[in-house]
Amino acid sequence: MATYAVTYTYAQDSDTERDTHRPAHKDFLAGLYESGRLRVSGPIDGGAGALLVLEGGSPEEIAGVLDADPFRVEGLIGDRTIREWSIFFGGLA
Repeated sequence: MATYAVTYTYAQDSDTERDTHRPAHKDFLAGLYESGRLRVSGPIDGGAGALLVLEGGSPEEIAGVLDADPFRVEGLIGDRTIREWSIFFGGLA
């Protein structure tokens, strides 16, 4: 399995809607974390987006998994990038 760095940039003016759907979003991410697929995640850019690090077989597989994120389903993610990340130093043990 490869490691992927995923960035979310939230849609403009989505703060109120994100607050509404945040519990479901957090439950979704917790399930990915508990399954071992999500390694780390958290907000970036003062809350304007998020960084997620996941394990998977391909960018398409990761995209398919994250398409079920309630933030994505509700149209609250304006942009999403998925890049394979090769860790040279340190690790996510």
